[in-house]
Amino acid sequence: MDLYQELIIEHSKRPHRAGLRVPFDAEVHHVNPTCGDEVTLRVDLDGDTIRDVSYDSLGCSISVASASILAEQVTGHTRAEAAVIHDAMHGMLTSRGQDTGDEQVLGDGIALAGVAKYPARVKCALLGWMALQDALNQAGATIPKETHV
Repeated sequence: MDLYQELIIEHSKRPHRAGLRVPFDAEVHHVNPTCGDEVTLRVDLDGDTIRDVSYDSLGCSISVASASILAEQVTGHTRAEAAVIHDAMHGMLTSRGQDTGDEQVLGDGIALAGVAKYPARVKCALLGWMALQDALNQAGATIPKETHV
């Protein structure tokens, strides 16, 4: 088994930063109608910084692992930094394998690069990221809209 598969399995079996916490500035619930995966995601902001991302994710290993990776990658970063990470993840996942991702930006998210070759699974991997975008919008912190699936 390669390292990337192991990272996905690790994040899905032992999701990092999982569980809904308070306080929070915004909460959203997203469902992937194709497969039924669900995520409830909360963001807690301290000015321009994402103090906490907490979530409850139900679904396939890719969906759960991606939410875990998201929470790990954006917590503690500014909204602008989170936008860069979000855009890099979205670009990699929607590239159909043409964009192999930047590990310096994506961290463990690079493990999801192979998902891009399976269009049916891309929405699973992006579920939490779209929820993050909506939660930040709800909290008044915008990630550009042109990155929708």
